[in-house]
Amino acid sequence: MTTLLVVDDESLVTDFLSFLLWREGYVVHAARTGSEALEATERVRPDLIVTDLMMPVMSGVELATALQRDETRASVPIVLCTAAPGALTDEERQRFVAVLRKPYSPGTLLDIIARHVGPGRHRE
Repeated sequence: MTTLLVVDDESLVTDFLSFLLWREGYVVHAARTGSEALEATERVRPDLIVTDLMMPVMSGVELATALQRDETRASVPIVLCTAAPGALTDEERQRFVAVLRKPYSPGTLLDIIARHVGPGRHRE
């Protein structure tokens, strides 16, 4: 089974994405901050991470930077979802397999995830 980690400080977002992705057949874990997500990656070893940019404690960019410095987690694809994609430098953008501008279509997110880790078990 493909395991995903959803990271956002807004519980409505993590609840919606968790349900959407679970319904597609993925195993989904959620975290409210980048630092929580960093700790979660030790336990759940996600195949892909979907994260917000602006969060308390540790931003999505800081999360991606920390993960990519660790050999065991450096190859995990990360999708960034943000209302402010223009705030990213070119170097920061390169840390992500995709940057989605909020609001985005759930179908777009599902397509990106399927492209990087395969479709969920209900989406073939």
